[in-house]
Amino acid sequence: MPSLFSKIWDRHVVAQKDDGATLLYIDRQLVHEVTSPQAFEGLREAGRPVRRPATLLAVPDHNVPTTPDRTLRIEDAQSREQIALLRHNARETGATLFDLDDARQGIVHVVAPEQGFIHPGMTVVCGDSHTATLGAFGAIAFGVGTSDVEHVLATQTLWLAKPRQMRVRVEGRLQPWVGAKDLILALIARIGAAGGTGHAIEYCGEAVRALSMEERMTVCNMTIEAGARFGLVAPDDTTFAYLRGRPYAPGAEHWQAALAEWRGLASDADAQYDAELVIDAAAIAPQVTWGTSPEDSLPIEGRVPDPAAAGSPALRERMRRALDYMGLAAGAALTDIAIDRVFIGSCTNSRIEDLRVAASVARGRRVAPGVAAMVVPGSGLVKLQAEREGLDRVFIEAGFAWTLPGCSMCLGMNPDRLLPGERCASTSNRNFEGRQGPGGRTHLLSPAMAVAAAVTGRLCDVRALEAA
Repeated sequence: MPSLFSKIWDRHVVAQKDDGATLLYIDRQLVHEVTSPQAFEGLREAGRPVRRPATLLAVPDHNVPTTPDRTLRIEDAQSREQIALLRHNARETGATLFDLDDARQGIVHVVAPEQGFIHPGMTVVCGDSHTATLGAFGAIAFGVGTSDVEHVLATQTLWLAKPRQMRVRVEGRLQPWVGAKDLILALIARIGAAGGTGHAIEYCGEAVRALSMEERMTVCNMTIEAGARFGLVAPDDTTFAYLRGRPYAPGAEHWQAALAEWRGLASDADAQYDAELVIDAAAIAPQVTWGTSPEDSLPIEGRVPDPAAAGSPALRERMRRALDYMGLAAGAALTDIAIDRVFIGSCTNSRIEDLRVAASVARGRRVAPGVAAMVVPGSGLVKLQAEREGLDRVFIEAGFAWTLPGCSMCLGMNPDRLLPGERCASTSNRNFEGRQGPGGRTHLLSPAMAVAAAVTGRLCDVRALEAA
């Protein structure tokens, strides 16, 4: 019997080839300023229109400065041009645009769900690998390249090979101060950055069902860091409660019909998977990365591993290079690693619940001397909600910079960047060499752990801080 992924896939098949390639109908497409200009230009040169403008949501996010003057001045010429092109293309084609002066603007993977633009059972694409975030709604959501962006714009379809399927069951309950970010980092450390390659990962189990929608989005967001292109969670009452009343969700007259359809979106009891994994939620501790891949993650009580103990020459060499880049010595306690910067934001951890948790740790504390810390809300609406709750004051009084929304320091494509050699405790999703700026060193962790690092000046177990 079919899995959740297969049920959604089968409903969207337009045509199939003998070699297994499937032409899939695409319900929604998100576009931002980096990967869409060439796609729109390709359509223009071919004389093709956008097939269904109403299915498009355009949001500038990657190149966007987070300073108040960004609507007046963007210093980088390429960034300025890309944002201008997105604005022009959206207006010319009739796509919905949340521009820089729109309160709804922010990171596209935060904006789309908070607007109710993503529904269970949909297929969704964007020219960004972290589109997997949206699988948290029980959708097939995935990143595509520029040529595929153009193909969907023109035809509302895409040729794909159906992936294998993996089920990850997380049983039991997470401990206090252990969250969705710790869960997904622990999984990636266990299966490796290529462990999910060629698969769609369905997350289930008691611990997953206990997660809020925002926490489920964090888990699905980093599915790509486990090597998989798709991550999803079956929709349930948590999903439906989140969607109800949002601007692009079904209205009152269509709500009951939508619910009836969505409730059928669950894997059958005897659904078959190509791979299965069970994780004990209670065994997960707060995680932090030490190297230059998300799989280089350990419990905060751990020590930097020794490459000499690696199981293969290739792994040994990769670990040595990572330690050299990160400026770390084997055997060092993770809690002895001093940091220079703290970044709370990105499409992984910039939603209102992330900021509430971070503020609960920051309240009554101060950022350590010599540390520069910033909080970047995931959207203008997240920022407004945080300010209504007084979270901005908590952060500012603690010494954090409070900024406008955007991708910010998640990646070095805007003014928020690390300097060479700077070490950052970051709630983002990638710790690759140069990801946050050339020569920058990144440690991935949760919002609570990021604040703990900010106020102590080093990587720190938030449980110990809160117990003190």
